[in-house]
Amino acid sequence: MPAFCLHGHFYQPPRGNPFVDLFGADDIGHEAGAEPYENFNEKVTAECYLPNAELGNFERMSFDVGSTLLRWMRNHAPNTYQRILESDRKHVEQFGVGNAIATPSHHTILPLARNRDKVTQIHWGIAGFERTYGRKPAGMWLPEMAVDLETLQALQEQGQQFTILSEAQVEGAFDGAGPYWVKLPNGERLAVYVRDDSLSTQIAFNIQSVGGAGRWARNTLAARRKDTGRLDARAAHRLTLVAVEGETFGHHHLGEEHFLHWLLSYEAESVGLPITTLERNLRENPPQSEITIKEYTSWSCPHGLGRFAAGCDCTSGASNWKGALRRALDNLANTVDDLYLTEADEAGLEPWKLRHDYVRVTLGQVDVERLLLEHGLADTSHDTTGRLGALLAAQYFRQRMYTAATFKYEDLSRPEPRYGIANGLRAALLCQEATGADLAPDFRRDLAQVVSNRTGQTGAQLLDEASNQAGAALSQ
Repeated sequence: MPAFCLHGHFYQPPRGNPFVDLFGADDIGHEAGAEPYENFNEKVTAECYLPNAELGNFERMSFDVGSTLLRWMRNHAPNTYQRILESDRKHVEQFGVGNAIATPSHHTILPLARNRDKVTQIHWGIAGFERTYGRKPAGMWLPEMAVDLETLQALQEQGQQFTILSEAQVEGAFDGAGPYWVKLPNGERLAVYVRDDSLSTQIAFNIQSVGGAGRWARNTLAARRKDTGRLDARAAHRLTLVAVEGETFGHHHLGEEHFLHWLLSYEAESVGLPITTLERNLRENPPQSEITIKEYTSWSCPHGLGRFAAGCDCTSGASNWKGALRRALDNLANTVDDLYLTEADEAGLEPWKLRHDYVRVTLGQVDVERLLLEHGLADTSHDTTGRLGALLAAQYFRQRMYTAATFKYEDLSRPEPRYGIANGLRAALLCQEATGADLAPDFRRDLAQVVSNRTGQTGAQLLDEASNQAGAALSQ
């Protein structure tokens, strides 16, 4: 049987003041441009998340919701949050599998991270998913679809069965969306779904010009199926996958949550394409062929990963500030890691296993003292647990510096790079609290080389602003 699946990636980057509470405040406050709402999370919830939940769209689609957005919803939009969770529960009850998939914890561009950070991000993402949905995830969305074989292997080794890539990122995908096997360096395999890039781009950017869900289903979906059917008899059994930002439906394009509703509740099936979701499809249609991936690619940068590394033409103006900022963050991260490694080794603890498990503290499932005892800490004095607790918290903020939004846009002076720098400062201050080492001067020196091409501001100036923000927050 042919089938149609639409996957929505719902995400908002972390924003707010990371100095207000231990794990980063989700009280965003006022954001200019979000009027008449207080901030963009409120605005996008009103325009997109709540309307789609009320129409039942989450029940019919495959979807992921970023962990920072879920946390904000839980505290500030509980009705929307509960509707989304209920959609996955209903899918489990009806089909035996869910339709939500997981995301790495901090939306990091994983191919640019060292392997132990990949593992932490994936592990934390799985743990957050289990806490939210009450079940283990079968698949994981890769931030910006950024991929390399090491990332896919990390997914497989932590029990994930599949992910999603674009047609431009693979070779050998001749059976529609698949799924396909990708062979991994460890000799194992991971299933990969491949989205239809043309259809996805049309929906993402031109949805308001396609004439509504019915016309699009008849003129585009049905025609695509007939065309591929003449070329290959297997097309009659192919899955067609559209994967786009979930905010397409109501925020980027106001009112188009109704397009999604009619497409998934009636129009796709009316042209002979029953609706399915990815975990359900994988159970019923395991991979039959193998593809290869194009490493160090993403769905949002035709220059590989340049947009998130050293800069490229994907954003306007000079973008060399991105490489300089990444070097500054990397230098800080290396020092934060060294301090943590020294303390963990002296305490006789396995540092990275402990860091992976620290997610239980950030999720409120256990306190840090209990976690350290479970990992075999012999010296349970207040000083030792206090130092390790502060250094583990520094690891949390040092991870959060690297959210994709820190590097995604055109200018250093935007809120997203500011937030990345503020998280770095939070990590540095926690290290100073634990060890007495002042990391801020070296961080500031490196950030002085990071210069906005629009405002002339430097990263050092943004660090000074964050320092003032930190002083005000931590003195209260």
